[in-house]
Amino acid sequence: MNAKAIIFGCSGQQLSADEITFFQQVQPWGFILFARNLASEQQVKGLTESLKATVKHQPHIFIDEEGGRVSRLRSIGGWIGPPAASFLARGAPEEVCIKAIRANYRAIGARLAKLGITADCAPILDIPIDGSDPIIGDRAFSHQASQVAPLAQACLDGLADAGIGGVIKHIPGHGRAEVDSHLSLPLVSTKLTELTKTDFVPFKQLNSAKMAMTAHIVYSSIDPDNPATVSKVIIDEIIRKQIGFDGLLMSDDLDMKALRGSLANRGQRALLAGCDMLLHCSGDLSAMWELATIVPKLTGKALLRAEKAAPISKSPQLCPKQAITETNITHQQLIDNKVSY
Repeated sequence: MNAKAIIFGCSGQQLSADEITFFQQVQPWGFILFARNLASEQQVKGLTESLKATVKHQPHIFIDEEGGRVSRLRSIGGWIGPPAASFLARGAPEEVCIKAIRANYRAIGARLAKLGITADCAPILDIPIDGSDPIIGDRAFSHQASQVAPLAQACLDGLADAGIGGVIKHIPGHGRAEVDSHLSLPLVSTKLTELTKTDFVPFKQLNSAKMAMTAHIVYSSIDPDNPATVSKVIIDEIIRKQIGFDGLLMSDDLDMKALRGSLANRGQRALLAGCDMLLHCSGDLSAMWELATIVPKLTGKALLRAEKAAPISKSPQLCPKQAITETNITHQQLIDNKVSY
């Protein structure tokens, strides 16, 4: 594989000549789409085909499609799944919730596969606490560490049913952040012993996932100077050793205001800290050129992890309409099976 260790966005609904030239020259491992890139199903199919044609390998095309308020597909209309928190909120037994979640993300995955998208930046394994910033909120499956992993696994399974890769996030845990890392740098002062018993638990239980995304958060009891994305201590000692995650580790978006320094500096620090893959979402060509100068080709463990996380070559041909019908049935079962405690 000749790919470079980065995932790039693009600026609009069609690739410009300059973007095509850039992607052909740089050969990013993957791409990510946002609402600005989506106008209609036919247009999105055309865009994903164009992106794939710019590189010599089989790239992942990522999107943030969690359901609820984090839905890029809302731009093109059609069915949107509910937020993750809504499943347990019905009060149904866990096995009923798991069935509904798997069907829900199978339907999301079927829509994505039809559009040529190969990976979804979901599920969230974060555990929000009282007083934390609402950026996570109902995107989380539960406020209880013991409940998250089975539900998140159902999400991964549903996506896989449709041939879509999942990305667990935001490792090692974003739920305690009191500010939105898109806007400023969160500081979590909770002791390591407490983090180990709570925030880290779902990630440890799903440490066999193929892909994970970092949190731009300072955990002062572990590394008071660096957010996780650029902290060698957190990546080596917590994510890789304590949590035991050995899949592809990608940064969250390098443009987020939680990080400081130039883009090139941010990217270099993330790679040196142990991230396998950088993520840059804005589609700004000058910024992408800046990052391209410092991003290496995938080699060593990062290459092996990328190969294990590569797109499924032949995804199941699920009919989105049928998958949506099935998830609507399981959602009704979720309601019908409501129990009181």
